[in-house]
Amino acid sequence: MPRATGGAPVVPTKTLSQGARLECSDNTGAKELGIISVVGYKGTRRRMPKAGVGDMFVASVKKGKPELRKQIVHGVVIRQAKEYRRLNGLRVKFEDNAAVLVSPEGEPQGSEIRGPLAREAAERWPQVAGIATIVV
Repeated sequence: MPRATGGAPVVPTKTLSQGARLECSDNTGAKELGIISVVGYKGTRRRMPKAGVGDMFVASVKKGKPELRKQIVHGVVIRQAKEYRRLNGLRVKFEDNAAVLVSPEGEPQGSEIRGPLAREAAERWPQVAGIATIVV
C-alpha cells in the first residue's frame, strides 16, 4: 500500500461504524445490511469498529428476500457517502453507502453490481471488480 510522507499508509476515511445500514448493490436478494463487526479491524480499546471503502465486514441482512433476512453474511464496502482523498489529491464521494455480499474468502455471491464501484475496492478485491460494470 502506498505511504504518505509521514510513513503511515494512506487509506480512505473510515466512516461506517458498527450498526450502520448500507444498501446492498448486487443481485443476491438482500436490500439492506447492518454492520455487526469489521474483519481485521485493529482499534483502540472500547472504540467502535469502523469500515471504509474496500473493507470486509460481517453483517445482518435487515431487508430483502425472506430466506435471506436475519442471516449473518460477509460483505465488502464499495461506496461511501463521506468524502475521502486519493493519493493524486482527488477527493471522491458517492451518493450512498453501499456494499456487496461476498464469501468469507472474498468471492462475490451475486453475478452483477448495480451502480459504480470505487477504485480502492476494485484494487483490493479483484473478483468483485470482475462483476462490476463501472469502476470510478
